[in-house]
Amino acid sequence: MAKKAKEGSPEQKLRALYDLQIIDSKIDGIRTVRGELPLEVEDLEDEIAGLLTRVEKLKEEIEACKKDVAAKKNVIVESKAAIKKYEGQQKNVRNNREFDSLTKEVEFQNLEIQLAEKRIKEYEAKIADKTEALDENNAIVEERNADLDLKKKELEEIVAETQREEEILLKKSKETAKLVDERLLTAYTRIRGGSKNGLAVVPVERGASGGSFIQIPPQRQLDIVARKKIIVDEHSGRILVDAELAEEQRQKMDDAIEKLMAKK
Repeated sequence: MAKKAKEGSPEQKLRALYDLQIIDSKIDGIRTVRGELPLEVEDLEDEIAGLLTRVEKLKEEIEACKKDVAAKKNVIVESKAAIKKYEGQQKNVRNNREFDSLTKEVEFQNLEIQLAEKRIKEYEAKIADKTEALDENNAIVEERNADLDLKKKELEEIVAETQREEEILLKKSKETAKLVDERLLTAYTRIRGGSKNGLAVVPVERGASGGSFIQIPPQRQLDIVARKKIIVDEHSGRILVDAELAEEQRQKMDDAIEKLMAKK
């Protein structure tokens, strides 16, 4: 039977700290199950937002081209009306000078019509290109929305399965953090933040710190087992606990969490 650690002793501090590591590792495990889904959902949402902005811009450009076409058609109508007017006036001229002047006006209006027709063709070509681009963008938006719906559904299912457990663990983590020595908690947070797997406190396994193959000197191992001071692995920078303490706290914490999960 394990002896009880003295209040405020290094051993008690280590137990509290390892309890926190156990809980936080379980939270990490839940979030790992979700994998990259939250980021994939966010990326898809950003991509769709960008595509929709492009769609709106294309619609505005198409409408602007249509207005330009309408304006040029009005120019043609006005020029034809002017030509008809000038040709009518040519029948009543009094001299060649007036006739030539009206002839130039007719020629000018015909040039206006030709230029307007040219511009209309250019605008209609732009409308065709932009409409094609719009259709392509709309098709991509539809595909991305379908992908997003699937990703969201998948994420919602995973979250639904793990949400209650995560909430319980987060609450337990906050409660346990309050039991940890303030300086140790600061060190724990720093070490954990710089670790890829989130491990700041690890047990000694087969003479090396958890996850490492570098052997710890025998005297150092005896100091760890003695639990009389906080020992940091000089290679990984992690706080070390002995395997027996780790197993005791893991079992206690698993039982405590199981009881919390059993409550309705």
